[in-house]
Amino acid sequence: MTVTHALTMVGLTRAGTVGRWFTVHMADETVALSPTDWVQDQTTKILETGTTEGIEVFGKPIVLLTLRGAKTGKLRYTPVMRVEHDGKYAVVASKGGAPEHPTWYHNIKAYPEFPLQDGTVTKDYVAREVDGAERAEWWERAVAAYPPYAEYQEKTDRQIPVFVLEPK
Repeated sequence: MTVTHALTMVGLTRAGTVGRWFTVHMADETVALSPTDWVQDQTTKILETGTTEGIEVFGKPIVLLTLRGAKTGKLRYTPVMRVEHDGKYAVVASKGGAPEHPTWYHNIKAYPEFPLQDGTVTKDYVAREVDGAERAEWWERAVAAYPPYAEYQEKTDRQIPVFVLEPK
């Protein structure tokens, strides 16, 4: 199934290509899908089904963020690993242990308020980068939810940032 077909099935239309980002119309704004095929496939499945349930990375659940681009101001879908505790979430800017932060790290820093979809529920959250004991606590939860994070940290010289998302 093509992205265009999948989006049409859920009442969205492919608006064209902006750079390497595919876009769909939602309400009055355009939201971009990742140029990375496997991420685009995940996002399309979420849009098709209306839920993040059953959408996984290496057998682990994900949630969907809708972030505003730090440079462009455009909305972007960003699926991330699901790390939840007592109604709060953590997002880990690992980029697989690369030496630089993922692009979405800068988006969250610039625009820390955004919606998160977990299952069929979408709520607004406020993100803040954590450090010290709070980071250590959330890092432990993140590694428990997705063990490769520990390997990613070993691969890079940077401390992988952790954001805590609290309901708005």
